[in-house]
Amino acid sequence: MDLVTSEKFADWWRWLAQWANESLLSAATGWQLLVLLAGFALASLLVGPVRNLLASQKSGFLQRHALFSRGIDRFLSQFRFVVWLLVSFVAVEVAKAMGWPHQLLSIATSLLAAWVIIQIASGFIGNRALAGMFALFAWTVAALNILGWLQPVMQTLDRIAFQAGDFRFSLLMLGKAVLALGLLLWLAVVLSTFIERRLKDSNDLSPAMQVLLGKLVKLALIVIAILAGLGAVGIDITTLAIFTGALGFGIGFGMQKVVSNLVSGLILLLDKSIKPGDVITIGDTYGWVNSMGARYVSLVTRNGIEYLVPNEDLITQQVENWSYSNKLVRQEVIFGVSYHADIRLAMRLGIEAANETDRILTEPKPNCFIRGFGDSSVDLI
Repeated sequence: MDLVTSEKFADWWRWLAQWANESLLSAATGWQLLVLLAGFALASLLVGPVRNLLASQKSGFLQRHALFSRGIDRFLSQFRFVVWLLVSFVAVEVAKAMGWPHQLLSIATSLLAAWVIIQIASGFIGNRALAGMFALFAWTVAALNILGWLQPVMQTLDRIAFQAGDFRFSLLMLGKAVLALGLLLWLAVVLSTFIERRLKDSNDLSPAMQVLLGKLVKLALIVIAILAGLGAVGIDITTLAIFTGALGFGIGFGMQKVVSNLVSGLILLLDKSIKPGDVITIGDTYGWVNSMGARYVSLVTRNGIEYLVPNEDLITQQVENWSYSNKLVRQEVIFGVSYHADIRLAMRLGIEAANETDRILTEPKPNCFIRGFGDSSVDLI
């Protein structure tokens, strides 16, 4: 690698000074900068009145149509740049017609157009952090391409690489892999979420089967996305067999509990011992199964507390499932009557009182028995 000597640095500095003197300090550059600043000022002045006008219209038609309302909000967020883009575009066309210099205006207009399009497109991504990362990356690539620097940057990144046998891995390949994997994984998650929602709306599948199919589809789509992403950038999976095997062994050894919970979750879904909607008791926790995830089961108690019970605990510990075979539950009420009372009459009155309760079933019928003899009463149940 060539070292940067003082002579090379001086030559580079002289070239930069000459370029700045000829390009940045010329009259042509000055009037183009003035046009850009005037366009930005005009756009800033128009933002307020237009926003107030459209906001006042939301109380009518736009308020009744959420899609139009969101579209207006997205447009307003970029309205300043849209107006700035229009002014710059008109200035470029005028400069072309008059034969004036317009290189800076053309570059600025192209950058503004890329910014507006990317910002509007990223608005459809729900995650704000992901949308911001996408917008920054896309605009950087667009800016490099507009300035003519994209190919030199890609060639420089491709030179920074390491070789392992026949396998060559560069920074450019890493960037492509991250981009491809990110896009494909995002599509896989979106598609799996859509399929899971469709499965939950199906009345032909049991709740456990809905969860099982949803998890299997999500896992399959993620695996396909990873393999497709690596293949898209030219990475041969077979060359990574030893590395991925060692990595998998290390991850598996260090994440035994996680793997155990994943396997336990699949077992619970396959044997259908627990399903969403069941009422269960595990340890001192009693509640109904709200949802079943890959690692845990959400258990909601009667006082609204939600417990996240690891799947492994539901396999290794004793679980009382109040609704495994059916949803019939016998409630026991203990009461006592005097030794001088008519025991048979008390038992009959107890059964009649139970039958008058709305939630008591006629079959199986409620019954009453003698539970024991207390110090001052006969205990019935």
